[in-house]
Amino acid sequence: MRILCIGDVVGSIGCQFLRSKLHAVKKIKGIDFVICNGENSADGNGITPVSAKYLFDSGVDALTLGNHAFRRREIYEYLDESVFMVRPANFPEKTTPGRGIINVDTGRRIISIINIMGNSYMDNTLNCAFECADKMIKKAESNIIIVDFHAEASGEKRAMGYYLDGRVSAVFGTHTHVQTSDAQVLPKGTGYITDVGMTGTIHSVLGVKSEIIINKLKTKMPARFDLASGDCKMECAIFDIDDKTGKCVEAQSLRIE
Repeated sequence: MRILCIGDVVGSIGCQFLRSKLHAVKKIKGIDFVICNGENSADGNGITPVSAKYLFDSGVDALTLGNHAFRRREIYEYLDESVFMVRPANFPEKTTPGRGIINVDTGRRIISIINIMGNSYMDNTLNCAFECADKMIKKAESNIIIVDFHAEASGEKRAMGYYLDGRVSAVFGTHTHVQTSDAQVLPKGTGYITDVGMTGTIHSVLGVKSEIIINKLKTKMPARFDLASGDCKMECAIFDIDDKTGKCVEAQSLRIE
């Protein structure tokens, strides 16, 4: 099974670019299933039912989220109802909308998708990411398990990759919006990339107008994060998974412009 994992989609411009490219990528690359991080897909941050539906209608099969998952209250009911959207599992289980693992029946195979948020330089009041991973794996209904680790520190992401090596099919990092060059298969058969990147405007700072971020860093004053416009990119990773063993046999990064 060939699974495409797409990096954080930023705003409507990112959503539109994804729609313009995804169908061709799926056809040319022979993609069986598409996972996309959509936590920034709404203009002005977060995700809404409208932006989620847009991504699903564009060919995305499952959506993962992150620290901006709950910015927009209108997504809460959608999170509870959707069986194709997963939020960070280490938020409090009883009081948080949605679920931390989904088991998606593709008709060919069930794919278990887990979303976890890092603790380093993020919200360290959340449950331990590593213990959360152990807990979620026990809820998987398939030996094909994909983990979106939404984390800041590259060291924490690498540690998670090796911690889960041999127990999940693939771990792809999100959140930093900068694609890393380390797509690989770890020693025990888990596909891995530290950060899959982002889908949005190329000449920007994480999708936002660069002058806004520069001024904020210089002045330390609050700023409205207006999205940059211009040429876009869609950064992603492809994991080839053996159906029988659930092991990854090949991992590669991809950037579409």
